[in-house]
Amino acid sequence: MLLIRYHGPFAGPAAGPAVRRPVSSASDPSVDVVVAGLGAAGAAVTWRLAARGLRVAGFDTHEPPHTLGSSHGRSRIIREAYFEHPQYVPLVQLAYRLWADLEQTAHARLLQTTGGLMIGKPDSSVITGTLRSAREHGLQVEQWTAAQIRRRVAALAPDDSMVGVFEPRAGVLSPEGGVTALLTAARALGAQIFVNEPVTGWQPEAPTGLLVGTTARTIRTRALVLAVGPWLPDLVPQLPVTVERVVQYWYARTGDDRFAPGRLPVFLIESPDGRVVYGLPDQGDGLKLAEHHHGTPAQADSVDRTVTPDERTRFHQLATRWVRGLDRPPAEWAVCLYTNTPDGDFVLDWLDEAQRVFVVSACSGHGFKFAPAIGEVAAAELTRTTPPVDLTPFRLARFGAAGSAAVGPIWLLRRRR
Repeated sequence: MLLIRYHGPFAGPAAGPAVRRPVSSASDPSVDVVVAGLGAAGAAVTWRLAARGLRVAGFDTHEPPHTLGSSHGRSRIIREAYFEHPQYVPLVQLAYRLWADLEQTAHARLLQTTGGLMIGKPDSSVITGTLRSAREHGLQVEQWTAAQIRRRVAALAPDDSMVGVFEPRAGVLSPEGGVTALLTAARALGAQIFVNEPVTGWQPEAPTGLLVGTTARTIRTRALVLAVGPWLPDLVPQLPVTVERVVQYWYARTGDDRFAPGRLPVFLIESPDGRVVYGLPDQGDGLKLAEHHHGTPAQADSVDRTVTPDERTRFHQLATRWVRGLDRPPAEWAVCLYTNTPDGDFVLDWLDEAQRVFVVSACSGHGFKFAPAIGEVAAAELTRTTPPVDLTPFRLARFGAAGSAAVGPIWLLRRRR
């Protein structure tokens, strides 16, 4: 156990563009910021901090991009008319701009626009939430009847009682390509990247610093970012977060052009019982389908990654209710881990009153699309500049006593085993 006591705030670099400083050498272990976890969020934080000229060292338990956390799956949805809450629209709009910047930097295509279709009963959360976000932010959307959906998107079979909301800017992101591009861009700006080397603990160093331990070294820094996703409960068990095991499925290519990007938009269908199935067009690996949430509790290092025949059969029965042309069960599958908060919203906040440890995690299964924007707002917080979006909805204080228990001047933290 580590007894953590904090003494005074971290005084970050002055506002405005920072002058790039040389990266610390092996003989000088000091850096400005250590980032723990290099999935999408951690890689993005590393990139945006390095772009400000800070000396950054990023660490990951494995070698990203990998399939053991939350930043994989060959394709991910990005959408603008966000049904979860209008507060996400400015954040995803920032993400769109930064994904485009990253594409220019990486000379790679990371986002394919397909349009997006939200389907459900008129009073479902997917429909009412999408329309609310579109209305509050003046977004272009179209409302379709069930008959129009079946006519325009031949792969989908909604009930007559359902409606759809189509948004033109939605599309598909490459998670593995995105993480690779983020880390490459960060390295090019001088960030140090360490793989297969997890952060194991930290302790204050007077007057304003931290000593961060990994499995291979101790590094001196002024701030630590925790972007470890499903490993967060291992490092900070006081946080009100849980890990959920969910499964992604791919249906083999059959030559059926109903699943092609030009004919099938990304989609979410909310069943009358509240279960949500989402799908992405064939990107070369077949049609991708999955259920959003409704998984099982898990721990990152001991999760069962076996997907049983019964599990596959039950999902296939759910999917065939809404998607046409699924003549055979899924051909491939992969376990993914969600790190959930009680309200399903993100945590983007300081863990300690002295503001030395910042949490970028617990994205509740819908965070990948936001990664570069999360990196930007975290970098703003760490450099004491005004974030480009309001972070109030993502602060720990919203959890009341539970949030207060996670923030304080004295900490007892577990070392990861």
